[in-house]
Amino acid sequence: MNCDKCKENAIYQDPNLCKKHFIEYFEQKTINTIKKFGMIKNKQEKICVAASGGKDSVALLFVLHKKGFNVEALAIDEGIKGYRDRSLEFLQEFCKKHKINLKIKSYKKEIGKTIDQLSKKYSPACNVCGTFRRYLLDQHSKEYKKIATGHNLDDEAQAVMMNILKAQTSLFARQGPMTKDIDGFTQKIKPFYFIKEKEIMTYAFLLGLNIDFEECPYAPLSFRSYVRDWINKEEKENQGTKLNIVTHYLKLREDMQDNIQKIETKENKFSKVVKDALQPIKKCHECGSPCSGLICKACKLKEEINA
Repeated sequence: MNCDKCKENAIYQDPNLCKKHFIEYFEQKTINTIKKFGMIKNKQEKICVAASGGKDSVALLFVLHKKGFNVEALAIDEGIKGYRDRSLEFLQEFCKKHKINLKIKSYKKEIGKTIDQLSKKYSPACNVCGTFRRYLLDQHSKEYKKIATGHNLDDEAQAVMMNILKAQTSLFARQGPMTKDIDGFTQKIKPFYFIKEKEIMTYAFLLGLNIDFEECPYAPLSFRSYVRDWINKEEKENQGTKLNIVTHYLKLREDMQDNIQKIETKENKFSKVVKDALQPIKKCHECGSPCSGLICKACKLKEEINA
């Protein structure tokens, strides 16, 4: 099968592209998403990439650096023996090679325990791990204009369905390619929002990034893994399922925000929940991180752990 752009053999299907044109397609798709949502206003903005050493964050770091954006990397060491230590070693080598500044913060130092230790008390470990990861990224990204994450189309489709299945209305209403620009908080952006996971894997492979594609040992125990497998099955049987979930979600979110003022909360309980979910984010009284109440989940967990 030939490339859609030239006569070379295609190395990727849907679209059918050769190595050269796939790389161009991938990078342009990322830039188009940045432009579409106004994620980065200019290349002088100081951008922090939440980097783990995995394929998504390394590919994102590579693309933004290649395209001339002012990027640095912030990594969180959760303390997963035999997994995170290897990925961080690769990340350090990658950043050194490309002259990208890298900061590493650890659960052990900041929280007092590693996720391996916490997993003995909290199961699945992913819940507490995600809370502390977001907390540390927020705490150590204050000096940056934006913090970019490697969340891709697969991740976002999973997140939409997870929040629906768990009836997490507030999280559902706040999802999307970027958070609001709120004073005191580092705005989060997702340049890979419309890029499939398999596209990222192909891009990393073609560039010879030598990334370890091993999955976190705690991931199979998470609710996300079940949702992921279900959506992958649907995608295989009905191509375009993941994109449909995300695009329809964006339209629904837009409609929710456009019509929120018209809601009659006394007559419609569901609408009241939606309206509450779209209220301004508050600051945690303990650490200043964004939260819906007086104290954020991370600070409550820290108090519980150290009690």
